[in-house]
Amino acid sequence: MAHPVSPLAPKTFPELPAIAGVRFATAEAGIKYKNRTDVLLMAFDPGTVVAGVFTRSKCPSAAVDWCRAVLPTGTARGLLVNSGNANAFTGSKGRDSVEKTARYAAEALGCQPNEIYLASTGVIGEPLDATKFEGVLGETASRMADGPFIDAARAIMTTDTYPKLAGATVEIDGTLITINGIAKGSGMIAPDMATMLSFVVSDMPISAAALQALLSREVRTSFNAITVDSDTSTSDTLIAFATGKAGIAPIESDADPRADIFAAALGDVLFDLAMLVTRDGEGATKFVAVHVEGATDDQSAQRIALSIANSPLVKTAIAGEDANWGRVVMAVGKAGEPADRDRLAIRFGDLLVAKDGERAAVYDEAATSVYMKGQDLEITVELGLGTGKFTAYTCDLTHGYIDINGNYRS
Repeated sequence: MAHPVSPLAPKTFPELPAIAGVRFATAEAGIKYKNRTDVLLMAFDPGTVVAGVFTRSKCPSAAVDWCRAVLPTGTARGLLVNSGNANAFTGSKGRDSVEKTARYAAEALGCQPNEIYLASTGVIGEPLDATKFEGVLGETASRMADGPFIDAARAIMTTDTYPKLAGATVEIDGTLITINGIAKGSGMIAPDMATMLSFVVSDMPISAAALQALLSREVRTSFNAITVDSDTSTSDTLIAFATGKAGIAPIESDADPRADIFAAALGDVLFDLAMLVTRDGEGATKFVAVHVEGATDDQSAQRIALSIANSPLVKTAIAGEDANWGRVVMAVGKAGEPADRDRLAIRFGDLLVAKDGERAAVYDEAATSVYMKGQDLEITVELGLGTGKFTAYTCDLTHGYIDINGNYRS
């Protein structure tokens, strides 16, 4: 069932440049959806290194298990992604399916199965018929090209209302390095490592170990800072591939001074993708940044920020454009983190609404109500206990979320 495009959707999409050593094509395998692409096959030149982070859910999908098993090789030749079926909670059938799927993809790309990375998204608990790939991958491989990346982003969508892609370029040692990324995600978003599915490609010469260190570091303030509905997926997967085609000496360690330059650009791509996911939250009409400052440390600030961002009461008040700052107080108090009621200050945008344990003397209900009618909102909580800070990103909770999820399998 198609859903209206989110009112928070971008007006335009970037035209990402080709990445040397990366080619891809999409296909219709009929896994769940009719008359739309649901398979992405991507090929990488020999020498491509890989890094990944995956869900910490105790019920991971078969594809996540597969990727974890092959990741230690540090190399990749192919990526196969399908939408419409998560291949999660499918027992031995799921394990058999990923083994066959990797074999079909390897045959199509002329490599070994353990050089193939897999990701699946969609319904949990339904076996994934690997033979659906057998008939299409060879033909798909025959028409691979180096773009356009928006086609790749569209092929991995489920309840997404728009494709998600972002890119960055950065100069290192006088050479322009390119990073492109795609993602999918709209519901079941409270990543505990990364987002639903996201794939990043670059021509940066870098070791697998260094890429892994940088990727793991950058997810904290990007994908691990977002939430739509507090639910962590069984399939959360973020994989980065680096072909090494740019003509500079490789970064061998994250201690290399050039690593921070590359990491900043990588972080920008991950952040942009994470924001696109949040803005496409199922049924969302408002985007919200929740800033927590003055916590005892950054980890405490993160937990408090996510407590606010995940609160159904906070999110429904935002949907109703209700300046109910008392619900923010509630969410701070329930987080289980150090907080002093009588030091607390809360702002909606630039408007002070609460201070020192009570409603602020300058509180203006009319002005705050006007602010709540905006599409992009900010909530700031000052704890007054230390220097810890963190920003979480979320959306409102509307009837649209119930409509989408109440009919998800129909």
